[in-house]
Amino acid sequence: MATSSETVDVPRHGMFTRLVHWIVAISFILLGLSGLAMFYHGFFFIAGLFGGGETMRLLHPWFGVVLAVSFFVLFCRFVGACLPAAGDGEWLSKVGSVIAGREGDLPEVGKFNAGQKLYFWAMALLIVVLAVSGVLIWHKYFIAATSLATQRVALLVHGCAAAAVILAFIVHVHMVTMEPGTFRAMVGGKVTGGWAWKHHRKWLREVVAAQRASTPPAE
Repeated sequence: MATSSETVDVPRHGMFTRLVHWIVAISFILLGLSGLAMFYHGFFFIAGLFGGGETMRLLHPWFGVVLAVSFFVLFCRFVGACLPAAGDGEWLSKVGSVIAGREGDLPEVGKFNAGQKLYFWAMALLIVVLAVSGVLIWHKYFIAATSLATQRVALLVHGCAAAAVILAFIVHVHMVTMEPGTFRAMVGGKVTGGWAWKHHRKWLREVVAAQRASTPPAE
């Protein structure tokens, strides 16, 4: 039994979920770096990290395949918790309190708050756009199946979606740094009880209720 001086840990993400999350993150970073190197000559020095420009061009779409597949797995695991719920609208209307750190003004939320849900759906949409447009401009396999006009439009869409997804990723990283303890959830899979109570109180209640229901009564 924990004493008042001990930290109570609450399980948040399992090993498989954390593994897939980091595959998504690493493939995204590799895609972003190689994409920037191909997009603007000023960033071409990044190609050296991949063994040169030719190798980088070959690897870039395969990084995209890894991202699309791993994100699909993550999507299937998180989609239920990211559906709209009562209180999401109120949470969004008080986003100023989030920025100011006045979380006591916010409604209780489940495993993910409305901002996290919006990020999840935005990433899902953008990754679909990146995947479809990326296939259309993947010269090694699909150049013969698409017209030049289609490739030009796909290239423009791909670039715009890439810029949007990079901005979304930066916001995501910033939000993680704003909530100390969040990063720990994707490393060790657990958060402190205090963190859960402060940021996801409704979810914590659900976890505690589930644990109590699965615990056999004392004899």
